[in-house]
Amino acid sequence: MFADVILPLPLSNTFTYAVPDEMNDKIGKGYRVIVPFGRRKYYTAIVVALHENEPKHVETKEICSLIDYHPIVNEYQLKLWEWISFYYLSSLGDIYKAATPSKLRMESETCVELKKTEDENFPLTSTENNIITYLQNKGAAKISEIEKNLKIKNIFPHIYALTGKGIISTYETIEHKFKPKTEKFISLNREIPANDIPALIGKAKKQHVLFEQIITLLSEKNASCISREEIFKETETTASVLDGLIKKNILCQFTKEVSRIAPKVNTTRKPFPLSERQQQAFDEICTCFGNKNTCLLFGVTSSGKTEIYIHLIEKMLLEKKQTLYLVPEIALTTQLTQRLKVVFGDKLGIYHSKINDNERAEIWHKMLSDNPYKIVIGVRSSLFLPFRQLGLIIVDEEHENSYKQQQVAPRYHARDTAIVLAQISGANVLLGSATPSIESFYNTKRGKYGLVILSKRFEEVLMPKIIIENTKELRRKKKMKSIFSPTLISHIQQALDNEEQVILFRNRRGFAPRIECKLCEWTPKCKHCDVTLTYHKYRNELVCHYCNKAYSIPVECPVCHEKSLKFIGQGTEQVEEEISRLFPGTNVARMDTDTTHGKYAYERIISDFQNKKIRILVGTQMVSKGLDFDNVSVVGIIAADSLLNYPDFRSHERGFQLMMQASGRAGRRNKQGTVIIQTTQPELPIYQFIAENNYEGFFQMQLAERKIFKYPPFNRLISIELKDKNEQRADAASLYFADMLRRSLKESVLGPNKPVISRIRSYYIREILLKPENKLSAKFVRDCIRQTEQRLREQPEFRYVVLNYNVDPV
Repeated sequence: MFADVILPLPLSNTFTYAVPDEMNDKIGKGYRVIVPFGRRKYYTAIVVALHENEPKHVETKEICSLIDYHPIVNEYQLKLWEWISFYYLSSLGDIYKAATPSKLRMESETCVELKKTEDENFPLTSTENNIITYLQNKGAAKISEIEKNLKIKNIFPHIYALTGKGIISTYETIEHKFKPKTEKFISLNREIPANDIPALIGKAKKQHVLFEQIITLLSEKNASCISREEIFKETETTASVLDGLIKKNILCQFTKEVSRIAPKVNTTRKPFPLSERQQQAFDEICTCFGNKNTCLLFGVTSSGKTEIYIHLIEKMLLEKKQTLYLVPEIALTTQLTQRLKVVFGDKLGIYHSKINDNERAEIWHKMLSDNPYKIVIGVRSSLFLPFRQLGLIIVDEEHENSYKQQQVAPRYHARDTAIVLAQISGANVLLGSATPSIESFYNTKRGKYGLVILSKRFEEVLMPKIIIENTKELRRKKKMKSIFSPTLISHIQQALDNEEQVILFRNRRGFAPRIECKLCEWTPKCKHCDVTLTYHKYRNELVCHYCNKAYSIPVECPVCHEKSLKFIGQGTEQVEEEISRLFPGTNVARMDTDTTHGKYAYERIISDFQNKKIRILVGTQMVSKGLDFDNVSVVGIIAADSLLNYPDFRSHERGFQLMMQASGRAGRRNKQGTVIIQTTQPELPIYQFIAENNYEGFFQMQLAERKIFKYPPFNRLISIELKDKNEQRADAASLYFADMLRRSLKESVLGPNKPVISRIRSYYIREILLKPENKLSAKFVRDCIRQTEQRLREQPEFRYVVLNYNVDPV
């Protein structure tokens, strides 16, 4: 028997291995196996097919060992991987790595050990001597460990040199990455009669007290054992007192495996009854699912979409089916989790990137168990979990570009991938948004998706009052003395006087987007990227937001040598500082990627704002995404034009969505909110559409433009990025690639061009854009691209040029 497997490497093909006879009746599709690859390396592979067709003209290696006794990946997942590989032009190996927790993928590591040599008079460098000394103390060690502890940047030339001299030898080792969490537990020694215990304890009063406390705790919890940690938490004892009882054999101590997943949570309420409008929307969605796989719930902000989701999840539970609830940002999981847990308790699981690798592996195993989560709330990566009875996928805030994986392959879009997963597994998809993406709304117009509309806010709460402030005119008349207009300042003061809260939205982090010389207009740029540096005041550094390289602030302009540097623009840091200056003594907080590094940073800021410890919250787009605060009366949008002035056909759509979503945070339950948008171009049609809450008008305007210029939804887009550290090679490779593609795809090939950011991390970037018509076969287009890539690789000078594909870029 032979097995085709996927390796966790950026390789498109599967590889065939011979199955040892003793594994024939144990191995299966979706199982993990350890296989050799290359000369000496070993990897954890996933079996995707078993057959009896021996590969011809190739030496077939044998599987080393079988890890699992049940599939770790199910049939639905493998079909989804195949589709992602085809549609997004990504290798199966990249998908395997993105889909599974790293702790489930073992990989061999190279270790080194000292050899006994008769001749020890080799000439050695100081680094080689350090390596030998380290090994004399350790005996053997992993190369990665030596590199880290001795702080050697490139260790391999030194390892090769020592191996060549016969001083060290190398070998491969495999370790299980996933380590179960264990805790020490305490139980009573039942073999000792209760009457004998006082005599055994003797005069140790603290031990007497602790023993009685442990008996009480065990009785209250109706348990046979209790953890050491819980004993210390519930009593005021010390480790020496507890260890004294253990030494006297009165208590037994043992190690027990425990879960990293949050403890059991009891439900405290049933779903709230739906209003008349919500019930109507719920019924329409259920009817729609009878005819169509996908439905769009177009509901204005605060219309009660989440409660409809809760009722749909309840319906899935009654049908014994699972629900996947997708959100675009980790920040949203905090509030949603609180709302869902009180209704569904421990039926709910959470899965996102802030969860550590061991927790992710535990959740994966739980989903494979006989008692999986019935509901999972998470970001795009939760699509890859092994669901068994998936009935519904909710894609909340479906318009968000966070659903698109941008940086590394596979560059998939979670919304579109969710629709395919639902088709594979026989589930339905509900897309929810107050500002749907142009593509999704267009699909409802074509009849591809169902459409359900909620046009009023819950409990008849009024939509916010929108005020458009012309900051250009205010500055001309010298009425604007800070980055905030007088109207915005006045409304903030009024909100604070009324014990209400304020959100200020500025979609740029840092203190100032750039600094500039007043005399010669010199601007500092990153040495590795073709971008200006952002000034971060709290770090007192200039930072590149592409490679994170930090630079010290120049004292003078290096071109004209004048001390005439000034800050240009405002970031969230400057907004926070300015608002604190204008309203001293007011609790102000900032929420952006600089302030939300820790695992619980989002939760802390959101909780403090919810509990009114924070009066004014300054933030980037994080603050605009579906958060529900019932005491916010004013929302200020600073420098709105910066959202629209990016050279991208989607910039107005994205700006409209962000401003409408940010506006939706204002005014809840008992009062109409106010939104103040600061702009230098109030005459732009987009501001009128926002003021009138006119999505349909904005949609029609955008659709007309896109049809003229052949953009989605009328044409598909595929961006092909070529990168090289040599600019001439990047130019030549991109020209060759574009010329080859034009032979098949004609005028749908645009470029190559320099993108707006044409150098990142020392790589020069060139971009080719494909705009094939929708009627052109997807397979034909992808075959053309793959054949062109193969021809490029056949040219020796282009063999190592980096190629990235981005299908349906956002």
